[in-house]
Amino acid sequence: MKIAIVGAGSIGGFLGARLAAAGQAQVCALARGATLHSLQSQGWRLLSPDGTLQAPARASDDAAALGQQDVVILAVKAPALAALAPRLAPLIGANTLLVPAMNGVPWWFCDRVPGFEGRTLVSVDPQGELARHLPAAQTIGCVVHASASTPEPGLVQHRMGRGLILGEPWGGRSARVQALCDILAQAGFDTTHSEHIRRDIWYKLWGNLTMNPVSALTGATMDQVLADPLLLAFCSQAMREASRIGARVGCPIEQSPEERHTITAKLGAVKTSMLQDVEAGRPIELDAIVTAVHEMGLALDEPMPAISALLGLTRVLARRRGLYPAASASETTVARNSPPSGG
Repeated sequence: MKIAIVGAGSIGGFLGARLAAAGQAQVCALARGATLHSLQSQGWRLLSPDGTLQAPARASDDAAALGQQDVVILAVKAPALAALAPRLAPLIGANTLLVPAMNGVPWWFCDRVPGFEGRTLVSVDPQGELARHLPAAQTIGCVVHASASTPEPGLVQHRMGRGLILGEPWGGRSARVQALCDILAQAGFDTTHSEHIRRDIWYKLWGNLTMNPVSALTGATMDQVLADPLLLAFCSQAMREASRIGARVGCPIEQSPEERHTITAKLGAVKTSMLQDVEAGRPIELDAIVTAVHEMGLALDEPMPAISALLGLTRVLARRRGLYPAASASETTVARNSPPSGG
């Protein structure tokens, strides 16, 4: 199996290094800048609780040089994907599987949801570039449960978790998903072949929806957020709003916010990915994690005061730091679809 990793950062590097070291697939990477140089000169490098892992890497900044693949794992940050998608054509054949190992709501998430037919989520695919260049029929849903970082370009520090949930976007089981699960399991990942991957995606999002932006706003680790009763109550309210939205798009949540907080507390003093991005001056994944939920809530006419406040606060913070566009297509959609205010 020929597998390309697009974006060899923390998660992409984690996946690529373990796959390359396992030797069960031909692994390559589409990368750029210092990360590309590191891969070409030092190969895949992974530090983990199990020890150090290193493997030769085939890497390029030109998709045509890598050629057509059996699997393309998309591990870039969500804000970068739309501009990158047109460049991926040389990697994608008629049977290539596309696996977005990314945070938040994917571009295909509402394709078959009643009331959303024929519409794209403007917040995650404002110009329709993803739908045009990344065929939904070739896409496999993916949820990553792992914590990793990059102390330097090309070097991945894995802290905890090896969970990968994979599934057909619209449910059921398939031979192609099972084959992918098997290859990843041989590389040491804890794989699950899900029959309801949209629910798995929504469940992870349900926690990220609050913890990521609240941590970015406050600079606090997750244990500090959970320790403040007022902040915790605000997060719970936003999660209840998201639960109602999820139930209406076929992704019910069976837990209460309080039950999820208990699980999150076990992670301890962890910095969320959004807080890490703010501290590093990188664009944040606000649209895939929060704006998409807000857009869906508007379309369904669901009241969501807490989610709206969270989105507005985080958007202003990110703009002040140059980490979010001054104006976005998703905001135009929000303004157009919002009900008129009374007065």
